[in-house]
Amino acid sequence: MEAPGMPWEQQQEQHPTDQRTLPIEMQFNDGHVVAIIGFSILFVISSVGNSYVLYSIYKSPTKKHMNLMLSHLAVADLMVTFLMMPMEIGWALTVEWRGGDLLCRLMSFFRTFGLFLSGFMVMCISLDRYFAVLQPLAMRDANHRGRFMIAAAWLASAVLSLPQVFVFSEMRHPEYQWYTQCVTFRVLPTHGQQVAYSVIGVVTMYIAPLVTIIFCYSAIILEICKRVVDTGSKLRRSNSANLYKAKIHTLKMTVVIVAMFIVCWTPYNIMLIWYWIDRSGASAVDQKVQKLLFLFGATNSSFNPLVYGIFSIKRPSVAAAPPSNAKITTITRLKRPNSSTAGPEMPAKIMQQV
Repeated sequence: MEAPGMPWEQQQEQHPTDQRTLPIEMQFNDGHVVAIIGFSILFVISSVGNSYVLYSIYKSPTKKHMNLMLSHLAVADLMVTFLMMPMEIGWALTVEWRGGDLLCRLMSFFRTFGLFLSGFMVMCISLDRYFAVLQPLAMRDANHRGRFMIAAAWLASAVLSLPQVFVFSEMRHPEYQWYTQCVTFRVLPTHGQQVAYSVIGVVTMYIAPLVTIIFCYSAIILEICKRVVDTGSKLRRSNSANLYKAKIHTLKMTVVIVAMFIVCWTPYNIMLIWYWIDRSGASAVDQKVQKLLFLFGATNSSFNPLVYGIFSIKRPSVAAAPPSNAKITTITRLKRPNSSTAGPEMPAKIMQQV
């Protein structure tokens, strides 16, 4: 999606024929400095963090579908890192677009593809944990379901990013013919059309993942609390303590994941909505602030490794390798048709999934 900015027709009105004076958006300004420094820092953090996540998954003692989802999330974030961030840095350095029409269309596609995929993979992880806790007896279908969700995330990201190839194109400025830019004005010439197109991006890239995350983790917390209340008297003290730890662990994870997603994505979307409602007022915002707010959209890819790596990647521990007889007992109980999902072994299962 295109960052908010003053449309060229409005720039024409303010600078009708003066070839020597360019609008501030068309000059290298403090906002571009903020973008270059910010994206450079995020590039280092994200490349190191996501590479480490992939390495940790490769070395992890547990090979299960959750690690597969985390690896796809890391790949999505690395796509943002190595495709979007360098483009934004180079674009800020040159100000105008110098890559030609074909590269404009291709990079516009990949500019959003990684962001869509990252958000959808977060949705997949949330849904997977939701099913793991609320439908624990369906674990045999977890691998199939997980691979289906991963494939759907990749396909949806490609489909939603494909319009970028047709909407964006290289154009010469109508007043400053020597100035070229990668913009949407050829296909979406009016403000209303640009808003309608941007609304689709906001809903799919921001609102849908946020609602899914909040719903899934809220349901998980409520389910764990319900099990504590309903079966607390039947559980052994050790298992009751494990279930309490699972609740606290999930609560912390939920707060961190939701807070991170909101902090990373809300500033940019607020700026975008402001631009829809009051274009002239939003365009008048200091260039440093505009660039900083747009920068926030990419921070999610840099912080995902920290959050999901801490809460999800298993490390060798005593609890991770229970005695073989305990494992057999757990599997046997889970396979019984009439076994309760809140049996003595369930706290350990919940701890593994949340």
